[in-house]
Amino acid sequence: MSSSTSRSLVPMANRELSIKPASHVTTTSSLNENNHQFTSREDVKKYLPDILGKVLAQIWIDPEFRRDFSSNPAKTLAKNGVILPENTEIEFQREDSQRPRIVVFERRPGSKFKLRIFYLQLVMMAGR
Repeated sequence: MSSSTSRSLVPMANRELSIKPASHVTTTSSLNENNHQFTSREDVKKYLPDILGKVLAQIWIDPEFRRDFSSNPAKTLAKNGVILPENTEIEFQREDSQRPRIVVFERRPGSKFKLRIFYLQLVMMAGR
């Protein structure tokens, strides 16, 4: 096999990496384009993962935002226009780790137990 022959399963033309200018970096004001008040578990499950994905990215690059979010996740989200139902709780786990995790729980009325709705974790993968 010659050095110019691709060994990939799906040959692709060579492409240059596109690097976005710094103006495209997520800021806390762009976590949620519109103020959103979640009213149901279904809404939380459907829309909150996208917002919390942006939160994880912001936590990775902004130490001040990370401190605010780790001390009070719901308040930090509310400051950024994301209002959760009263029975929804967010925990920021592994705060000191390079792979933090955000877990969203639902607390049923009259129960002392929490039911996990979903979690997001920053994971970095490398392949060869």
